[in-house]
Amino acid sequence: MTKNQFASYIDHTLLSPDAKSAQIERLCDEALRYGFASVCVNPVYVPLAAQKLAGSAVKVCTVIGFPLGASTTAAKMFEAADAIKNGASEIDMVMDVGAAKDGRFSALEDDIAGVVRSCRQTAAGITVKVILETCFLGDDEIVSACLCAKKAGADFVKTSTGFASPKSADGQTVFNGATGHHIKLMRETVGAEMGVKASGGIRDVRTAVTMLEAGASRIGTSSGVILVEGWDESADVRARF
Repeated sequence: MTKNQFASYIDHTLLSPDAKSAQIERLCDEALRYGFASVCVNPVYVPLAAQKLAGSAVKVCTVIGFPLGASTTAAKMFEAADAIKNGASEIDMVMDVGAAKDGRFSALEDDIAGVVRSCRQTAAGITVKVILETCFLGDDEIVSACLCAKKAGADFVKTSTGFASPKSADGQTVFNGATGHHIKLMRETVGAEMGVKASGGIRDVRTAVTMLEAGASRIGTSSGVILVEGWDESADVRARF
């Protein structure tokens, strides 16, 4: 795999609540320079990103129902349609995590299907990714959620928002990002026809490559430049591809 090929797996991400316009413009400039798959920004910045990236191969990705996933389906559907009208071509929606924890998988599938339907009705060719927030889920719940996303017609399943902060029984914060185990489980569940996005805590080349080896087809990270710049210094990692 070349550096350019590696870059093409990356969703270059800035979702901080205090992000400024100048930072979004820089994010877009970096995406153009390195050839990232997309920039992932909050909905308010979709018009700016779309303007900056017009005519390029870099997609505009945004988040829906973010970061909790606890909005109503109708609200998520409206938010997705609005984002697409503003220039988004990729939608990363946070699923109803509570429904998964309750075992209400029919309701969870309906939630995802509503957003997928809204996207398809608004514009053709929209990619829908479903954020599971795997740090809150057991393996059986992850499998069931992935199957819901697949049945609902989504294009990807995704591990994490990176914003969750679950606690262990002793009060310690649990790692809230992507793990190779979860990526492998998600890939085995959805098969080859769906995408799997690893997101959360991916800050170096070695971690990114571990996710790709486990079955990820997209990497969401705010460290895209660091990853690509570190590619030439990671010959031992590159050799694994």
